[in-house]
Parts: sequence; structure tokens; C-alpha cells
Amino acid sequence: MNKQNILAIALKPAMRVTESVGIGIVLMLTAAVIAMITSSAASASSPCQGPTATRLVTGLQGAMGSTIGPDGALYVTEGAIGTISRVDPQTGEKTTFASGLPPAIIGIGGAIDVAFIDNVAYVLVTLVNDPLFPTSDVDGIYRVDGPDSFTVVADIGAFNLANPPTIQFPYFIATGLQYALQTYRGGFLVADSHLNRVLRVTLDGEISVLIAFDNIVPTGLEVRGNTVYMAEAGPDPHVPQDGKVVSFGPRSPTATEVASGTPFLLDVEFDGGGRLYALSHGTVDPNIDPSNAVPYTGALVKVNEDGTFTVIMDGLDRPTSLEFIGNTAYFVTLTGEIWKIDGVSCPH
Repeated sequence: MNKQNILAIALKPAMRVTESVGIGIVLMLTAAVIAMITSSAASASSPCQGPTATRLVTGLQGAMGSTIGPDGALYVTEGAIGTISRVDPQTGEKTTFASGLPPAIIGIGGAIDVAFIDNVAYVLVTLVNDPLFPTSDVDGIYRVDGPDSFTVVADIGAFNLANPPTIQFPYFIATGLQYALQTYRGGFLVADSHLNRVLRVTLDGEISVLIAFDNIVPTGLEVRGNTVYMAEAGPDPHVPQDGKVVSFGPRSPTATEVASGTPFLLDVEFDGGGRLYALSHGTVDPNIDPSNAVPYTGALVKVNEDGTFTVIMDGLDRPTSLEFIGNTAYFVTLTGEIWKIDGVSCPH
């Protein structure tokens, strides 16, 4: 998948010269062109070095979701401390973009994902209020009004309490676990991994169920045109056959399988060349923990047209979200790190 540039060189003399001088110039220019073509051919024939990973950031607290901001930087949630951090994608320099959001209270949750509309940041906050652990905070979408000021634009927790799932499956957190926030038609899509549905949310706070599922654990979201792509982690213990990428439209009653066969998928993204990738959190060992992946078993995989996956890089330590800037991948990990993968589009 390596793109190669073809250089076309047009040689036009600026003035008439004598025949002997003209022949000399032509010979010299011909030699120069041959040298350039030989060099280009040698470069083009050099094998792609393949993907390489570089760690950019460590020490994030409760990192989970991410996005690319309007300035081209990475924005990452730190749910444990209620913060959104800005990260330079080249240097890894981290600064605080916003702080003061409700922090996680049960290990996972708080600020879990972030997105921008018209240069304004919106944050998805989850698992900060439920009948099992009541507080005065709101599970929903917060607009960032300043470095430490926010406005709740959609109370998703209240909506879920008033509109429980109609499909039967076991759940115990009535307000749900909202995992992913994706811009869509001037508003948002929200994947609820506990209540197994995707919500549509407008900027004025109107919430509706776009599509509902059985116990498939929807996670990451991506949009291309009118089509929504969604990752499925699958229920515990997140076996490979339950790890899927599916697609659906704004009026689809059901989702269509795009690819399957990789465990515990948590995100799905297109790269700059229009290729679709998914992110595996890792392999679960039911004898150790049926809900969480074994360290260093995660993977970045490419979605193939025949419904399979190709592993681009494995051995990742429990990644949670994926972004692309051009053909360079960035992923956040459960352990509070951000990694950069170059060479993703090399042939595999």
C-alpha cells in the first residue's frame, strides 16, 4: 500500500544555441535525467520497513478516549482526574486543555471521550451517577466553555433511566456505560457498551435510540458519508469470533457485519488513504479475569474486503482508542500511555 510519486521532467531550452553547444547541453541533461531516474527506481524498489512504534506520552491518569482537534493535535481524556489533555503528535508535549470535570468514582468512567464541532470541544462523561452510586453529577455530554467551565448539553443518564433497553439481556447499571462519542450530522452518536445501543444526540440535548442490539458490547465509532462503522467487543470473555466491525445507516434496523475474528475490539478508524482499521484491547484469559485483557496481547488490525483482519502490529498493552493523522496511527492505553505507529500502510 506504499504510495510512490512519479516525477515528470520537461526539458525546454530557453534560447537557440549552436549545434555543437546544443548537443553538449543535451548530453549533460540526458545524463542528469538518467541519474535521477536510476536513483528514483532504486528508492522505489527499496522494501518498506514496516510499522514501527514510538512511545510519546506516559503518566496519563484514567486515559480512555481521544480525538484529533481542529489544530491537528491529539486530545485525550483523563477520567480519573476529570481532565482533557492536549498532546503534540510530533513531540509528545502534554498540556492541560480543560479540567474540573466529574472524575471517575468506580475505577472506570468520568471523562471517557471527546469530540469537536465547529472548534468547540464536547466531552462524554459516564459512570458518575447511578442508583447504585448516587451523586449530583450528570452522566452525559458536556460542552467545554473554558479551561475549567462546562455546560451539560445532554443528560444521557436521565434518558437511560426513563428509557431502559427493550431487548432482553443482563445489565445492572441503569444509567449505562457510554464509551464512545462521534460527531454525526451536526450532533453526536454515543455508543453505550452496557445497554447495547447507539444513541443519537443533538446539540440542544434531544436524545433518541438510533439502533439497539443484543448483548454485543458496542464500543468505538467511525462515520464515512451516511455509513456508521462500529466496533464490537463481544460479551465476556470477549472471544475472537465475537470481535467484529459492523456498519449501519441512519435508518438501518440492523447492522451489517464488515469483518470479524479479532478479540475485544474497542475502536475503529479510517486512515488518510481511506483504509479501515480496528483496535483490539487484547486476549482474555477466563482463568485470570473474564472481563479484562492480558497485558501485551492487544493489536492494530486492518479490515479486509473479504471480512477478515490483517494484523498490522501486535503486542500492544491494552489499547483503548485509536486515531490517525494521515497514515500515522496513534493509540492510547489503559496504562496511561500514548504510542505512535509509523509505516502502517506498508504492504502486509
